Amino acid sequence: MSVQAVSRSFDLLEALASADDLGLVELAGRTGLQPSTVHRLLQTLMARGYATQHPVTGRYLLSYKVSDLSEAINKRHQHLRAVARPHLETIVKVTGESASLSVLEPPNLVYVDQVEGSRSVRMFARRGAAVLAHATAAGKAMLAWAEPEVLARLGDPLAQLTPQTLSTHEALERELARVRNRGYAVDNQEQEPGVGCVAAAIFRGDDVVVAAISVSAPMTRIRAADPVELGELLRARAAAVSEELFRA
Repeated sequence: MSVQAVSRSFDLLEALASADDLGLVELAGRTGLQPSTVHRLLQTLMARGYATQHPVTGRYLLSYKVSDLSEAINKRHQHLRAVARPHLETIVKVTGESASLSVLEPPNLVYVDQVEGSRSVRMFARRGAAVLAHATAAGKAMLAWAEPEVLARLGDPLAQLTPQTLSTHEALERELARVRNRGYAVDNQEQEPGVGCVAAAIFRGDDVVVAAISVSAPMTRIRAADPVELGELLRARAAAVSEELFRA
């Protein structure tokens, strides 16, 4: 159950993040809230230090305190990125395609690092971007070992982003069983038309998934490179990251 005032406050923060600065009426228009409500919520956000007013124009903008929150997240994944980064770079050298590191935040996965490929029409996921986990190879690689309550948080029916996206839990469960069996996941234009992806999970211990590494490219190049070979490459690299990450 959502708390309306909290939800509206986040609407305001997201609106402020979408522009350099905004006036009261503009914020009301972007959030669908009454100007009086926007003004009241802004006073609280400014009192807590998450929003401020331009000293000359009086327009509203995010304060630097917001960056403190993102820095805390960056620190949380600092060791993971440091260990995985050389393996991402190796994947790019071998394939020429973009490689990414992601973590699961149901119903999404979030990219926490990436190395851009050298080939034309490169696929490059911005660090911090969130996409629906069930529609991606990296997401499926992690969901394959997730608890039932995590799968329940994906929604029902599953959001269908392209004609290839798995839209039912039954179809997803069948696909996740295949992922567990072969050790890697494939996205066949499920998140974006024309784009493919192959991914493998990083584990803590035997069954606890903490992240995934993936390679993305136009689907024609994924097929030409052979998804099975890519899958084995990623599985080997993910296993190496797992070993290095949790080595005693």
